[in-house]
Amino acid sequence: MRTMRVAGTAAVCLLFGTTISVYGQHDGQGDKQGGKRDENQGDRPGKADRAQGKQDKPAQQQRQQGQQRERAQQPEQAQPQQQRQRAQQPEQQQQPQRAQPSQQRQEPQRAQQAPQQQPQARQQAPRQQQPQRTQEQARSWQQQRGWQQQGAWQGHDSWQQNRAQHWSSDHRTWAQRGGYGGYYIPQDRFTLSFGSQHFFRIRSRPVMYLGYPRFEYGGFSFLMVDPWPEYWADNWYDSNDVYIDYDDGYYLYNRSAPQVRLAITIAL
Repeated sequence: MRTMRVAGTAAVCLLFGTTISVYGQHDGQGDKQGGKRDENQGDRPGKADRAQGKQDKPAQQQRQQGQQRERAQQPEQAQPQQQRQRAQQPEQQQQPQRAQPSQQRQEPQRAQQAPQQQPQARQQAPRQQQPQRTQEQARSWQQQRGWQQQGAWQGHDSWQQNRAQHWSSDHRTWAQRGGYGGYYIPQDRFTLSFGSQHFFRIRSRPVMYLGYPRFEYGGFSFLMVDPWPEYWADNWYDSNDVYIDYDDGYYLYNRSAPQVRLAITIAL
């Protein structure tokens, strides 16, 4: 009987121990599962925050895009103002140019008026420059050959000998000769027959007088106290138009060579 009790007690103890161990194992597994659940529950708030962050990113992007649009619109609004200023500047620059045509119109008028005044000045020159000189005074100067001063042309006996070898150095102006001392043509007769508008041809060869060629025109007799250029033809007196004008003394001009003028004096 005692052996049976002991065996039964031992079996009960074994059963109780196994039950406790099994219960402990279940508790441990429960704790592990609880820990895992706690960990999972701890992770869940982080995922929510990430989700909120993802939701906040589109909002931030929208804000940035809105700012960029505002910046893009500001230059567009400023551009019309700049364009208006640029459009106004050419108008301001064109205003002084509009005044130029009127100035250009005035300049040709001035240029046209100038040539008209020149003939008047030539016509008035004899009145201002011609002194009151009698024929006796002019004849005395002619007898003294006052035109031969300052190395002037001395004259020769024939027409061909009065042809210059180097006219540019052989001729002299009246200013270089010391001034004109001969007779003066009255102004009323000068305006009728003399000046650049009254040209003529000598026609016949000039005759020699006091060593110089002499020709007739306008009721007066003239002496050529300058040699005629070496490059003129022998019969230039018959083939070329000439005229007589006054500039500090009387000169004979050839229309074929307007740059040349021969000093002449009135022979008495």
